[in-house]
Amino acid sequence: MNRLDEQAVILEMKAVGKESALREMAALAAKQSGRFSEEVLYNVLLERESVGSTGVGNGVAIPHGKIVGLEDILLCFGRSRAGLNFDAVDNRPVHLFVLLLSPADKAAEYLRALAWVSRILKKNENRRQLLNSKSRAEVAALFAAFAEEDK
Repeated sequence: MNRLDEQAVILEMKAVGKESALREMAALAAKQSGRFSEEVLYNVLLERESVGSTGVGNGVAIPHGKIVGLEDILLCFGRSRAGLNFDAVDNRPVHLFVLLLSPADKAAEYLRALAWVSRILKKNENRRQLLNSKSRAEVAALFAAFAEEDK
């Protein structure tokens, strides 16, 4: 199933707005993939945002997209304690970002991964834990616990 690597976690994002948040997450994803540039990933995320905001409410955004040539689902996590305007459906600031990139040819896996991330972030307790996590390892462990549960 899906896995969030500790190295794919930003505990305090520098972003101050939607575009800078997408760019910061794209840079992290580019580093994790080792194959795609920040610019390519940023454009995929921007294109998806043009359809509608991935700010799903309750302080959460799940920017996502499909990439030709990507082999496996790629997850990244970012946190902004201050929160930022992301055009979320509830018009509240977003604090938690989970970026999900999927191979273009794995639609079913992509939808399952989106649903999995949504289930994790829907629970108040999980959002609270993610907001209060002191280390990348804590963040990764929370996602890992749900990956085990999902098997």
